[in-house]
Amino acid sequence: MRRNDHSEEILLELNKVIPPARLLLNEPLSKHTTFKIGGPADYLVFPATMDEISAIMLISKQFEIPVTILGNGSNILVLDKGIKGLVLKFGSEMSNIRNEGSTVIAGAGAMLADVSSYAASCGLGGMEFAIGIPGSIGGAVFMNAGAYSGEMCQVVTGVSGVCADGTIRHYTSSELAFGYRHSIFQDNGCIICEVELKLHVQEKPMIVQKMDDYTVKRETKQPLEMPSAGSTFKRPTGYFAGTLIEQAGLKGFQVGGAQVSMKHAGFVINAGGATAEDVLLLIEEVQRRVYEHSGVMLHPEVRILGEE
Repeated sequence: MRRNDHSEEILLELNKVIPPARLLLNEPLSKHTTFKIGGPADYLVFPATMDEISAIMLISKQFEIPVTILGNGSNILVLDKGIKGLVLKFGSEMSNIRNEGSTVIAGAGAMLADVSSYAASCGLGGMEFAIGIPGSIGGAVFMNAGAYSGEMCQVVTGVSGVCADGTIRHYTSSELAFGYRHSIFQDNGCIICEVELKLHVQEKPMIVQKMDDYTVKRETKQPLEMPSAGSTFKRPTGYFAGTLIEQAGLKGFQVGGAQVSMKHAGFVINAGGATAEDVLLLIEEVQRRVYEHSGVMLHPEVRILGEE
C-alpha cells in the first residue's frame, strides 16, 4: 500500500471517526467511477455527516495528507496509479432529500435524477433539466452542471459545506461564483455537503411530461449503455463539441479500450478494458485533429484526478 510513514496512526484516527464498513484501504477506484477506470485509493471513505467530514479534514491536516472528493464518480477520470491520501465518496448516507415548501434540501450524495423525481412528486418544477445528468447534486453544483437550457445556478440558493480547516460553513447564492461549468468550490477547497434549491409550484403532469421528453432525447442520442464520464469536452463558444468531432471524421476513433462513441461523438466511452492512459491519448488526438480541421481547440469537461 502506498501510504506514508504515519499510516497506522492515520488508520487509528480514522477508525475513531468512521466505522470499518465505511473505510476501504487500497480500493480500486475503477469500482467507484462511471468510467470504470482508475487505480487505487489509499483510503476510500464513505462519510455520513458534516461532523464526520469535519473530523476527517482535521486528520488530513494533522498528518498532511491530501483529500480528494469523488462524489458519485461521474464526470471524472481517475488516473492509472490511483489517488494518494484520503478519497471521500458520498453514497446513501449523504443522500437524504426533503422539502420545506418550495425549497428542496438535498444531501450532496443524492443523485440528480432522484432530486428531480422528488421535486416532481411534490409538484415543484425547475429541476426537470437535470433528470438525465448522470451524477450527484454535489458534483452538479461543483461543476454548475446543465442541460437543455437549464443550469444548477438557476435553482441553487444555498450550500452548506466543510472547509479545509474543518469548519462548517453556509454559502448563500451570491457567494457561489457560478460560471460556465464553474463554482467557487473549485477554488476554495470547501466540500459541498448539502444543497438548497428554490423551485416553483407547477402541475405534476406538466413536470413529468417535460422530464419524460428529456429522458427520451438522452436515451436516443447518448451512449448511456456504455461506461463513460458523461460529456467529455466543454462546449466551445458558437459550436457543439460533438459536431466538431464528427466533422473531423473521428466517430468510432479508438485508442486501446477508449473510443469516441459512434452514437454521440461528444462522448468518450470505455469500450472494454480502457485505461486512463488510453483516454488521455484519445483526448489529445481528438483535440489535435479537431483543431487542424476547424481551428477550434476543445477543452476537457471531465476532471482528471490522481497520478499517471
